[in-house]
Amino acid sequence: MNIEGVLSYARSLMQRVIRPGGAAIDGTVGNGHDTLFLAELVGENGHIFGFDIQKQAILQTKELLEKNNVADRVTLFQKGHETLGESVPAAFHGKIHGAMFNLGYLPGGDKSIVTKPDTTIAAIDQLIEMLAKGGILALVIYPGHEEGAYERDRVLEHAKNLDQTKVNVLQYCFINQKNNPPFLLAFEKK
Repeated sequence: MNIEGVLSYARSLMQRVIRPGGAAIDGTVGNGHDTLFLAELVGENGHIFGFDIQKQAILQTKELLEKNNVADRVTLFQKGHETLGESVPAAFHGKIHGAMFNLGYLPGGDKSIVTKPDTTIAAIDQLIEMLAKGGILALVIYPGHEEGAYERDRVLEHAKNLDQTKVNVLQYCFINQKNNPPFLLAFEKK
């Protein structure tokens, strides 16, 4: 396929804005794959801040980072992404170049533990303030379950009402796929 899938496109956006020595956030570390990807982008002099409320996600991510020799450039928080404004040191505020979130539940984990619209919206607003000019938040939404559909609707409504003089918001999706495929919202700070 010549058109990039949602996750691939999210990563392409991160490759455009994150440079060695930079800083980024993984708002939902999950199994650690995006955290590892971001850690490789920032290189040995950069830093990643990762968030997840589930101990299993933090442990799996830590193991993956150690296995790939990048754990020293990542700080993991077993906290919700709505705490990123208070958790990430102030010295990094305004200097975050990229952030990735995958909304929904932990693949292979407890499907009753899901991201929630109120905490996600709080994280979006905090992160827009923390991004460097031109920085991007790539938010992948999985609406294929009841809570995911509710979160999708609330997050989309919030994104549509953000001040266009401060942030551009892009929706990237395939419109002819069945079963509520995931889609991307990309927020670029002006």
